[in-house]
Amino acid sequence: MPVLEEVQGTCELLGLDPLYIANEGRFVAFVAPEDLDRALAILRSAQMKTGEAETACAIGQVVAATTPAVILNSKLGTTRWLDLLSGEQLPRIC
Repeated sequence: MPVLEEVQGTCELLGLDPLYIANEGRFVAFVAPEDLDRALAILRSAQMKTGEAETACAIGQVVAATTPAVILNSKLGTTRWLDLLSGEQLPRIC
């Protein structure tokens, strides 16, 4: 999942995982594999004020499994399970 360099750097400094902090302005859709290219083209062509739609991308796939889990692939080529958050989520700061 793409994470902006600024966000990743700040999270590293503060010892936070960007997947567990309040996050606004994100859109996640489950799309059939045969419709993926069309869906991405539509999102990328959307005329949005901030331009984030241009970076729309596929971040994973749903597969049949005996044990439901979210497994992440790291930039280093390793994998890890995305566990449920233990404890309290950081509050939104508005």
